[in-house]
Amino acid sequence: MTLREKSFRLTGRHGWIPPYIRWLVIIDVSSAITASTVGLIGRFWGAITTPWPDATLGIALPFIWILSVAAGRAYEPRFFGVGSDEFRRVLNVGLLLSAAVTNLSYVTKAEVARGYTLVTLPLMIFLDVTGRYLLRRRLHHLRARGACMRRSVVVGHRSAVTELIHELRRTPFHGLNIVAACLPPESGKDDLDDVPVLGGFDDVARVIDVCRADTVAVLACPEIDAARLRRLAWQMEKGDTDLFVAPALMDVAGPRTTIRPIAGLPLLHVDHPELTGGRRVVKSLFDRLVAGLALLFLAPALVVIAALLRFTGPALFVQRRIGRDGKVFRMLKFRTMVKDAEKLRPALLGRNDGDGVLFKLKVDPRVTRIGGWLRRYSLDELPQLINILRGDMSLVGPRPPLPEEVSRYESDVYRRLAVKPGLTGLWQVSGRSDLSWDEAVRLDLRYVENWSLTLDMQILCKTLSAVIRGSGAY
Repeated sequence: MTLREKSFRLTGRHGWIPPYIRWLVIIDVSSAITASTVGLIGRFWGAITTPWPDATLGIALPFIWILSVAAGRAYEPRFFGVGSDEFRRVLNVGLLLSAAVTNLSYVTKAEVARGYTLVTLPLMIFLDVTGRYLLRRRLHHLRARGACMRRSVVVGHRSAVTELIHELRRTPFHGLNIVAACLPPESGKDDLDDVPVLGGFDDVARVIDVCRADTVAVLACPEIDAARLRRLAWQMEKGDTDLFVAPALMDVAGPRTTIRPIAGLPLLHVDHPELTGGRRVVKSLFDRLVAGLALLFLAPALVVIAALLRFTGPALFVQRRIGRDGKVFRMLKFRTMVKDAEKLRPALLGRNDGDGVLFKLKVDPRVTRIGGWLRRYSLDELPQLINILRGDMSLVGPRPPLPEEVSRYESDVYRRLAVKPGLTGLWQVSGRSDLSWDEAVRLDLRYVENWSLTLDMQILCKTLSAVIRGSGAY
């Protein structure tokens, strides 16, 4: 175990948080010092002296930055590890600080050099966000090994608790390790996937003390009304235990929800997903611009791949797929199988490794040697950039389904067709073909309900890592 792992490893309630905050402070100070040094050297290189306003700001900037970040609440543990709030707060603090420096320079006539501020402040923000992102990735790696986790007690019905246990074990980066469950009396005392059931809804405080838990997650259930939840919150307050309350909403992103206090109740207002309008136009323009540039940049590689495939037959494979609102389009791929592969499919149906409506083979005898290599690194998907230019597909979206798959959809699954299918998506960065049908559908529906340009950029960045790893590709 490395020294950093030892410093992060859980030693008690929230034992990993103080070392994590210390690393954040180191990153913030280092970013400010580095950016200030680069700004001063870049602006005043060769000068005999540095003007006092710039020198003073350069010396004071690390302290100002630390205080500003702390005032912006970017050191709050609830933002560590997940979500974009931590980065958004740093960006907001950086923008406010830039405006403050500019205004104070004007009001006091200190005349801080514009060249210095234009280099230093943006560079400081960039270095800080990058450093925090790398530290978060390190935290995710440690959580995958079982370190830096919150000990959590979950309260709810058996089915909901079981689903949460499975999801948190699949995605340990959330940092919640369920150590006990509290179920209704009629649910029995049987363990849930090695998680002990230690009591009912009236035993939560006792179970927390027994398990030394630092987090309680209350799932939606009618037995826990407002009065009982309020009393539970009072009990949690005494022990400094975090309380999470899950509404009866699934896969709805934070930006779509707003808490509105009405008649003393904190009601959640849920905005409708933005499936039309100006942002969709921007998305379409962005898709086509990036696809066009990618085709120009990748043209030599595409020509080489096509030439290699032509030795054994046609280079492209054209297949009917279903797009937005059920529109049929012809999707392009590099051919990865032998000729007449579709005619061989009926004989292989009994060996299907997929579930639901998907047909997948981990070892498909129809795939050629070069085809397997293309699939591993998703190079066979590159001709779909042409589909994006045509407007049939998007860079990011649900997996493009086959007509026979759509014919077997249940009613809720048709929601996947509310947006254009994507070259990549949440399914691509979450396991690709290793995902079950239900999990793939859930990820696609989550994308449809929570689409945003920011989410698209995050998925595109994660896609490169998923393709390089090559896991789940067959």
